[in-house]
Amino acid sequence: MKYLHYLFIALASCCLTLVHAQTTSSYPNKSIKIIVPFPAGDTSDVLARMVGQKWTEAWGQPVVIENRPGSNGNLVADVLAKSAPDGYTLILMDVGNLVISPALYKLPFNVLTDFAPVAMVGYSPHLLVVSSQIPANTTAELVAYAKSKKGALNFAAAAGMGSAPHLAGVVFAKRSGFDWGYVPYKGGAQAITDLIGGQVDVTFNGMVATYPHVKSGKIKLIAVSSAKRNAQLGDVPTVGETLTGFLTGSWQGLLAPAGTPKSIIDKLNAELLKITAMSDIKERLNTLGAEPSNMSSEQFGQWLKEEIPAMAKIVREEKITVD
Repeated sequence: MKYLHYLFIALASCCLTLVHAQTTSSYPNKSIKIIVPFPAGDTSDVLARMVGQKWTEAWGQPVVIENRPGSNGNLVADVLAKSAPDGYTLILMDVGNLVISPALYKLPFNVLTDFAPVAMVGYSPHLLVVSSQIPANTTAELVAYAKSKKGALNFAAAAGMGSAPHLAGVVFAKRSGFDWGYVPYKGGAQAITDLIGGQVDVTFNGMVATYPHVKSGKIKLIAVSSAKRNAQLGDVPTVGETLTGFLTGSWQGLLAPAGTPKSIIDKLNAELLKITAMSDIKERLNTLGAEPSNMSSEQFGQWLKEEIPAMAKIVREEKITVD
């Protein structure tokens, strides 16, 4: 009897191994959907389409990009959390929003237990940009002008209240000793459109989606939010050169529902690392000012674990709330 018991365990183990191998080797055998919780033209959208095209070329399966903007990505993230864990529904978003949201909202999901981190796609700094009508060309001049207007300036909260750009705007204003009004948007693309038109005055937004409009002269670049100056921006100073320690940006990550087989997660991660190492992709990312990441899925998961309490500390110390 004991022999039969061990034989059963051995056979079960072999079957699981075979299923695991078949799952990996056959994946993908149909189209993959990448949900982007922001409008077309946003940083997440640009990167998702780059990745999707390369996956299609590598695997011969179509990759569908589904833009579903709103609620700072929280509603769509909940949709992903409740999706089948088979690797065919993914989300690519600014994970900076994910690590901020637990400190600001009562979420219907747990970031650390309801998602399987696949890969950190890359980082791009936020650009501090203003309407061409604003008479400021440096961080110090913008602060002085904002103080003189006594709350009359409008800050475009790209990706909504509680997003990484909104948090950047709040911290910038609080540390500089003034306040401005906040206008929420579903994504950075529309915020930049209104900034160009003069409907709003200033914003922080991802470099990937913003820099083309700086180069065209439609908006003015004040500073970059990275820890050091960006090679693509020449002599443009960092915000931190005026406000010591200031750092923000757009961290783009790809996630799957929790329970997705590790073999699929590893396959997605490996292919993504191949893509970001391709010369044409590296050149495009470099042109856009984005830095590709080479994190494993485990390293990405650790990043989330560390950033959630770090962002909660900032929200608590700055007394940040959303209506």
